[in-house]
Order: sequence, then structure tokens, then C-alpha cells
Amino acid sequence: MPSCKTATSDRPDPAGTSSRISDVKDRLPSDISALARRLNTEIGARENKPGHLELLNMLARGAGFRNFQHFRAAATAQDRSEQPEAVPEAVDHARVEQAARHFDGDGRLVRWPAKVSQQALCLWVLWSRLEPRQAFTEWQINKELQALHLFGDYAILRRELFGYGLVSRTRDGREYRRVERQPTREAVELLRRVRRRAP
Repeated sequence: MPSCKTATSDRPDPAGTSSRISDVKDRLPSDISALARRLNTEIGARENKPGHLELLNMLARGAGFRNFQHFRAAATAQDRSEQPEAVPEAVDHARVEQAARHFDGDGRLVRWPAKVSQQALCLWVLWSRLEPRQAFTEWQINKELQALHLFGDYAILRRELFGYGLVSRTRDGREYRRVERQPTREAVELLRRVRRRAP
């Protein structure tokens, strides 16, 4: 049977799941005989010896759950609630400013950055200009990218967008789509700066 930890989260628990799991842990030492009697009663009422899953269900019911699946779901939910909140990533403003210098006043990419980290950041700006949930042929996406940069190499932009998982394509390469993702905090800051400079 999966182990259950005592709930420590301050999040609301309307179903009382966390307290129920905690209660099971707290009362097992004193109520183990009652659990054994319950188990003996259920086994005695059966003609055949119960299998492994049936025994698990009996134990779960003895602990106050509907079945073992209900017990596991409750334990999993509590584990998720006890996980620490994700710490927001810090924004490297110097890195963002360096990336912003690769764009002109109209938001077009003037040059392809030499640093890989800068390339990845700049690609988010191009990604933001592609129409979401729209299918593009290779010719169409090339045309879109051609209008978004000034150094005449839409092919590298198309390949890198695909390589970074910002654009998907079919196996035959005939159809491209923007992948809907949450931009990084640095990408959001870069988008803000590029848009602010646009006329």
C-alpha cells in the first residue's frame, strides 16, 4: 500500500482528502484490530480466496476509502499539494537588452546572433509574429519569415524555429504550424521591449 504523508500545505482541501489520509495514518496503531476484523469478515463472506487486488480493495475500504483506486488517487493528490511552488525564473535584463539590439525599430531581425542563447531568445519574437493555429505551406512560412528579418536567410530561421520546438512540421515538410507554448519570462520581456520601440 502506498505510504501517505501528513499534509502540510495551506491550500484548501474541500473534499477533506488530506485530513482523511492523515487520519488513516494516525489511527492505524490503535485500530489495527478493527481493520483485521473487517478484513476477516469480508474474506469469510467469500466462497473463494480473494486475489491480490481484492485484498487491496478490502484494506482500502477498512481505512475509509471506496476502494484501492480511490486511496491511490487521494494519496497522489496529497503528494501534488505538498510539492513546493515553482520559483519564477529570474530575468537577465542584460541578456534581454543584448537580444533587443538585434531588432530594428520595426521589430525585424537585423542579424542572426552568434551566441546560441541569443538565437533562442530572438526566435521567440519571430514565433510571436506567426498566426496561431494556422497551417502554412513551406512557401508561405518562408514568405512570413522573409518579412521578419533583413539578412536574407529565411531557411535558417525556419530550421531553427523547428529545432527549438517553436514550429512543427509534417514529415513530408509540406505543412508548418506554430507550436502554442508559454514564452519564457526573458522572452516576454524581449517582446515587450521590441514592441515598445515599434512606431
